Amino acid sequence: MHHEAALPPESDRIREECGVFGAFNHPEAATLTYLGLYALQHRGQEGAGIVSAEDGSLRRFVGVGLVSDVFPKNKQHRLARLTGNIAIGHVRYSTYGTSILKNVQPLAADYARGSMALAHNGNLVNAARLREELEEDGAIFQSTTDSEVFIHLIARSKQPRFQDAVIEALNRVKGAYSLLATNGHAVVAARDPIGFRPLWIGRLGDAPIFASETCALDIIDADWEREVEPGEVVVASESGLESIKPFEPVKPRPCIFEFVYVARPDSVVFGKSVDEVRKQLGRNLAKACPVDADLVMAVPDSSNQVAIGYAHEAGIPFDMGFIRNHYVGRTFIEPDQRIRDFGVKIKLNPTRSAIQGKRIVLVDDSIVRGTTAKKIIKMLRQCGVKEIHFRISCPPIINSCHYGIDTPKKERLIASQMSVDEIREYLGVDSLVFQTLDGLVAATGYTPEQFCLACFNNDYPTPTPKEFEPCRNNVRHADISHDVDDA
Repeated sequence: MHHEAALPPESDRIREECGVFGAFNHPEAATLTYLGLYALQHRGQEGAGIVSAEDGSLRRFVGVGLVSDVFPKNKQHRLARLTGNIAIGHVRYSTYGTSILKNVQPLAADYARGSMALAHNGNLVNAARLREELEEDGAIFQSTTDSEVFIHLIARSKQPRFQDAVIEALNRVKGAYSLLATNGHAVVAARDPIGFRPLWIGRLGDAPIFASETCALDIIDADWEREVEPGEVVVASESGLESIKPFEPVKPRPCIFEFVYVARPDSVVFGKSVDEVRKQLGRNLAKACPVDADLVMAVPDSSNQVAIGYAHEAGIPFDMGFIRNHYVGRTFIEPDQRIRDFGVKIKLNPTRSAIQGKRIVLVDDSIVRGTTAKKIIKMLRQCGVKEIHFRISCPPIINSCHYGIDTPKKERLIASQMSVDEIREYLGVDSLVFQTLDGLVAATGYTPEQFCLACFNNDYPTPTPKEFEPCRNNVRHADISHDVDDA
């Protein structure tokens, strides 16, 4: 059985969000989904799950941990019993609700018209208000995730067709969603009108495939067809693919942080290669503030492409100054202060021969609270690095995200409390340069009004959760963990 382990202290890194994958009309739908979730593991490491469907009957298995923890090789029966030609899957990092098992998706439920399951990437800004309204009307929630709001809204719809019930529910929510839902007969894929999160349509033979990123289509050799458009609902059924655009059109503003950190570099999101955008971010930094240095290095992995772009533009060698341990699980037993900065050291270790006595350009994707960056700088100084010129691929983060990326509260963001020079002094680096907002947007080839940039400029595309606070502010939902049946 899976038991929830204690989470490490609040992270100083931007956290991923979630990833979704689905297959329709394929005899190995669950196996394809399992492989797709492996490719999307970077989008969430706290939980994973798959729901399959056969003749309208749903089968579900979810668990806490990585995909390999939930579906290990020595328990192949877990995947084998997910039979049917329809499957949807989810990898999770919690941005709303805690990381306990009852919040792991896909969520599933029986209701008056049959069964349904749903996998959601994003965050609803009016989830608390809707939850309060539903509870006052008699709804009983089984989780603390905002995604369960969808389940209740769909179940209460009087629409005879499943896709129409989903659309009715979508009309009630505000915020970010790229989601997959199934009633065991069809798969409904939907993306919010602003298009915060990516969602792709692929095809494997005659089978439509849905995935958060193209790298998940690549792993199963599926062809890329197109991205689900902002505000579009796509229904995969025995009749084929149906595109519905049921919402009033608004100007799409997808999250630019997909390019900075979240998406894998071998993916294409929002019509652009993530690899190319990140390399251009590095070139921009090298042009903006040139510096004499002996090598360029990255804080792996999301900054690797940025550092390569910087090195090529500056004509300075790139080297692997850090080696990352890729086998660190989601939790670990942390020793006492006899081993200082253990949380950083277990993940990163400097390559002393490459950096000792050198003047380095250190590239990272972002600075959040600054505590991890400070530990990294300290490690480099202890290895005898002569100069550290810190370059950040995005502008200072001054606001929290409400649309699916887990960021600390505003007062814990170092850039909201300190100037750039004060941050430089706090970190103990020789120079510190952030990407400009113009440079970030220019690297994508788009314009500022085509993105959500709220974490950098406070311009939120929707009302914030504070504007939807429920009336009963004293309500607190208990977190009750349940075990997965491991039969």
